[in-house]
Amino acid sequence: MGVPEVRNDGFVATALRERLIRIARVVLGLFDKHVGGHGTARTAAILLVYAVDLAAMFWVAYELRWDFSIPPEFVLQCLTLVVPVVACKLLLLESFGQFRSIMSYFGLADFVGVVLSMSIVSGCMLALWFGAALQASPPRGVILMDFVLSVGIISGCRLSLRVARAWLSTGTARPGIAERRVAIIGAGDSGEALANDLLQHRGNGVYPVFFIDDDPKMIGRSIHGLPVYGPLGRLPAIAAKAQIDELVISLPNAGPKRVKEIVEIARQIGAATQIVPSFTQLASGEVRIDRFRPVAIEDLLGRATVDLDSDGIGRLIRNRVVLVTGAGGSIGSELCRQVLAQEPRQLVMVEQTEFALFEIERELAEGNAGGRIVPLITNVADEAAMRAVFSRFKPEIVFHAAAHKHVPIMERQPAEALKNNTLATAALTRLASEHGVERFVFVSTDKAINPSSVMGCSKRIAEKAVQARQDVPGNRTTFLAVRFGNVLGSSGSVIPTFRRQIAQGGPVTVTHPEMVRYFMTITESVGLVLQTATLGRGGEIFILDMGQPVKIVDLARQMIELSGYRPDTDIEIKFTGVRRGEKLYEELRHTEESHEPTEHPRIFRLKAERAHSESDSWLAELGNVVSSGDPAAMKAAMRKIVPEYTPAID
Repeated sequence: MGVPEVRNDGFVATALRERLIRIARVVLGLFDKHVGGHGTARTAAILLVYAVDLAAMFWVAYELRWDFSIPPEFVLQCLTLVVPVVACKLLLLESFGQFRSIMSYFGLADFVGVVLSMSIVSGCMLALWFGAALQASPPRGVILMDFVLSVGIISGCRLSLRVARAWLSTGTARPGIAERRVAIIGAGDSGEALANDLLQHRGNGVYPVFFIDDDPKMIGRSIHGLPVYGPLGRLPAIAAKAQIDELVISLPNAGPKRVKEIVEIARQIGAATQIVPSFTQLASGEVRIDRFRPVAIEDLLGRATVDLDSDGIGRLIRNRVVLVTGAGGSIGSELCRQVLAQEPRQLVMVEQTEFALFEIERELAEGNAGGRIVPLITNVADEAAMRAVFSRFKPEIVFHAAAHKHVPIMERQPAEALKNNTLATAALTRLASEHGVERFVFVSTDKAINPSSVMGCSKRIAEKAVQARQDVPGNRTTFLAVRFGNVLGSSGSVIPTFRRQIAQGGPVTVTHPEMVRYFMTITESVGLVLQTATLGRGGEIFILDMGQPVKIVDLARQMIELSGYRPDTDIEIKFTGVRRGEKLYEELRHTEESHEPTEHPRIFRLKAERAHSESDSWLAELGNVVSSGDPAAMKAAMRKIVPEYTPAID
């Protein structure tokens, strides 16, 4: 199958096109002036146009029936019937909304309305003819030709106006802008819409050349004049002949494996790779079909869409007061978005960083949720301030996401990790229980499992404090903890760091060639946290299905390639050594823990003994050690509480 070459328009063709566009602009201007107005004048103008067209077609039908030599008696019949027939057609066109629609926007719904209107009138005339009322109905040949001509004249008139408007909105590539030739991967609805939009807006400097699709039913056909080739394996040969600059992945639900395959082909042929938005973003109006973007590492590491029990989450949150701590962070801000989507009565957002709180408040307020959100600058470690928050707003559901999470920094400042991650969490559980909170969900981390860092151990002790509060006599709050791995693109994570290093020309720093981590998207992890809140019975620790671990060095190579560079050639990868407190790989559970499935296939419940009856005493001791400011004493106290903790050697 050959690949057609697209050549530039010649001088004559360009001049002719510009003249036609000028004529179309004049015609549309006159039409908009006299027919495209508003109210009664507009309706009267459309009525007149339709009436003249339909009457003319009725007469032409008679002429065609008798080969342009109508017998006198049928001339009289035509003149007698033209008024009632045209009146009936106009009445039906009005009933199908044809007078209300914009004339130069003609789609399938309008065409169906025209066909149905004409069909009803023609059907009535046929019924009269079969009823032997010969003088009351035209001959069958006239009825048939009148139907075809009436549908044709109205549809053709409106379609010509649509074509004229499309010509006006279609431009050529602007002078000085290099036109990028793209191949669209996927010939489905999304690909068709993208091609149509690009063809109508040539001035953007993007020109679609062909489609690639694996569907045998599509291969060999064309869409909007663009050929459909396939399967995907033939793309390198086809793209080389057609001189493709970019591949645009128009498979909004394509999985990471498929995206990675296409990116690899693009790398082989020296083309950039773009991707269209997801169906969810398109449906919500966040983006348009033509707003495709470069493929990001999240597209390669992301996983299949998580199916959530939206009804169960809605019953938990709807019309409740929900408190989110750390509301300006990566996890906290996404919690606020997803919680707000479930229509709580009030969303109380606690955050100690002013700018982060301002950003999430502004975003949510733009969605007309300003009346339901309460942004509060408060440090969760300030127990008096948090007590005032609980007393004033009386939250029913609490999601505790506030934390210090940067491993090397917390290794240097263990007191801050313990104050914010551990002691503050314990104090919040006490406040939640005292104020009758229904559910308290603590966002933990996989670094709490057999911890080797201060940060991980501080979160593990916090888990113990959460479980201990569940068993306090008289407690009615359901306390839960949720562990998961690294979040793609979160603040302070490796991906933003790699992006910055690549933008600076390298080197990209990786601690160790065997370093591996689990990754989840922010949306996925937060959705599962909300789902977990509906599953807990109290005192449990849940762990999310984090998929397969990813080598950090492989992640660095993929990000370099996505940026258009070659690893170790254009951008150096430099190994810097494992930092204090880091492990080469994260574990999924403690040696004494086992897990069991829950009602959701991506969430597991950890089974372990809860023996934390003396939590108040060891928390008090830990607080005293923190006050002393002695890092060695702090680590010793932490190891006493978490025997599996292996502190880094100073």
